[in-house]
Amino acid sequence: MRIIIPMAGFGTRLRPLTWSKPKPLVNVAGKAVLGHVLDSFASLPDIEEVTFIVGYLGSQVEEYVQQHYPQLRANYVPQEEMIGQSHAIWLARDGLSGRTLIAFVDTLVEADLSRLVAEDVEAGVLVKEVEDPRRYGVVELGPEGWVRRLIEKPQDPSNNLAVVGLYYFKQGEQLVGAIEQQMQRRERLLGEYYLAEALNLMLEGGLRMRAQEVEVWQDCGTPQTLLETNRYLLAHSRDNSQQAAGRPEVVIVPPVFIDPSAVIERAVIGPDVTIGANCRIERSLIRDSIIEADSYISDSMLSASLIGRGARAIGRDRSLILGDSSEVGFA
Repeated sequence: MRIIIPMAGFGTRLRPLTWSKPKPLVNVAGKAVLGHVLDSFASLPDIEEVTFIVGYLGSQVEEYVQQHYPQLRANYVPQEEMIGQSHAIWLARDGLSGRTLIAFVDTLVEADLSRLVAEDVEAGVLVKEVEDPRRYGVVELGPEGWVRRLIEKPQDPSNNLAVVGLYYFKQGEQLVGAIEQQMQRRERLLGEYYLAEALNLMLEGGLRMRAQEVEVWQDCGTPQTLLETNRYLLAHSRDNSQQAAGRPEVVIVPPVFIDPSAVIERAVIGPDVTIGANCRIERSLIRDSIIEADSYISDSMLSASLIGRGARAIGRDRSLILGDSSEVGFA
């Protein structure tokens, strides 16, 4: 099996955090978003190669994967022109045949991916029922639950099975052929080649695609949803408050994730706080926030905040989004 991960976007909705690193390397619950995605592939058999479609600061992705997933056979393909999802996959077309998984890294899902690829179907897509589907792509189901077509940002709110950004194809070369046809026709939406249009060409040609619903789908694309995902992961799998407790003059309010190398003095931490490696927190109260590695927080009360790597916040009593190596306040 080959896995394609398109991730070349600029992550503009997460700036200033994404001025200095790709969006998939933003931290949530003590690990990069990309790390959570790669961990979700553990149940898949026979992964031959993972291809990362990278863009701005893509070398950081390669460094991260080499450091944290050295066993992974990885390939990196640059997407220099941002003209859509289909175009990103088209760039990785060489050797793309047989069982193929396409995974986008804006979101995290909890699903048995081995079940998706084990079912004897030509294609599969993960979906989740949502209250307002107008922000998403959705599937329209036909008889017996087979996918009839995909619709980008539907106006009809009753069609609410949103695509969560993960697709399986038994024959990846069929997808390549559909994308080639889409690009030859220049079928774009707002200047981009959307994957949904290529899939609709395949469905019109008789592709049998099964939709599998997931229970958990967490977004990582905006500051608000990133914090929401942090809260979810801390509550369900990443809390290490028991290991972090016992520090003198420090109150830990679960759930939290605190890297063992972090130094914390005279502070209240939690709930829903992630603190990265080598951080230093002094005389502060922090809740519902993510503090990335090597940051320094002093004499502050922070809530609903995102603090980048190597940043410094001194004497702040507010919500902050602070980019890497930035500073507010004075020592």
